[in-house]
Amino acid sequence: MSSQISEADQELLRHKLDIFKIRGKDKQGHKILRIIGKFFPARLLIVEVVKKYLEEHIFPRLGKRRFSVLYVHTGVQRSDNFPGISGLRWIYEAIPVNVRDNLQTVYFLHPGLQARLFLATFGRFLFSGGLYGKLRYVSRVDYLWEHVKRKEVEIPEFVYNHDEDLEYRPMMDYGLESDHPRVSLSPSVSSYSMRCIS
Repeated sequence: MSSQISEADQELLRHKLDIFKIRGKDKQGHKILRIIGKFFPARLLIVEVVKKYLEEHIFPRLGKRRFSVLYVHTGVQRSDNFPGISGLRWIYEAIPVNVRDNLQTVYFLHPGLQARLFLATFGRFLFSGGLYGKLRYVSRVDYLWEHVKRKEVEIPEFVYNHDEDLEYRPMMDYGLESDHPRVSLSPSVSSYSMRCIS
């Protein structure tokens, strides 16, 4: 599907969606590169266009200073907005060594059980340069403020809404409960007969 959209259109789409933004600092004084995973249209963008954008617009702004990444995983669906592990690795490996060396921490907000298990199992092998050791899982926005200056980083409303859902349904954190809306059962259908469907 990505071959149907021109490179210029992909660049325009990426810019409009505001996926990458440098703004604010963490409590160690490092710049923050915020990445909103839900806004990443993986089915429409090709990795080369993302890499080119990062090289032209993001890496020069980071300069030679230390920085941290805030990756917001809220709302990421494998089929819609996840570029795939090979795509992530390719982008990571394309980061210039001097920029990669200045990366101090990756704050991973709202990691799902699958993401945690995958990174725990394969993260050390897929990402060179000690990225796995820089990863910090943050399960709630309130916990993020222990590491990042609150007033300096913009967090979308849907992230706060997800936090509220987690407060009322804490098993979602562990993958034991789905975050998809429930199908309401009519009185004539027993929950026993619906078990094989869900």
